[in-house]
Amino acid sequence: MGIAVFAIWIAPDVLWPDYRTHRLFSNAILGRPETSLPTGMQANALFLTFRFVGASIAVPILEELFWRSYLPRWITNHEFWTLPVGTFSRKAFWIVAVLFASEHGSFWEVGLLAGVLYNWWMIRTRSLGDCILAHAVTNACLSAYVIRFGQWQYWL
Repeated sequence: MGIAVFAIWIAPDVLWPDYRTHRLFSNAILGRPETSLPTGMQANALFLTFRFVGASIAVPILEELFWRSYLPRWITNHEFWTLPVGTFSRKAFWIVAVLFASEHGSFWEVGLLAGVLYNWWMIRTRSLGDCILAHAVTNACLSAYVIRFGQWQYWL
């Protein structure tokens, strides 16, 4: 799942190099798919190591706790602790997917697809650990891709 989401994430830009210049992805509301990372940091091994580790470990844990564990259950029932992990209503599924997309700025459309796939994975496996692992694999692949090919726009 993690590798599939990584492939979905980069596919539009690989297949159509000017894809992100369209106003749907580059505008005053969403911003532009440009990195805020100073050029000097792009060659700083210590920074890149911390960024890679943070994106591959900390981000998946924190985001999946919120997006796949807490929020869908809270939307379904405000006494969310009474529901098992993996409980989604149709409403919660789509609200979580859309909100997950919105946090990814000019990458909102692939964020939406990722949100749908991660939500589906949670429903299918009922395992927060599986979702964290899938998200970690996605972010590790994306981070390696960013560093190896200098595609810094993915690190907004």
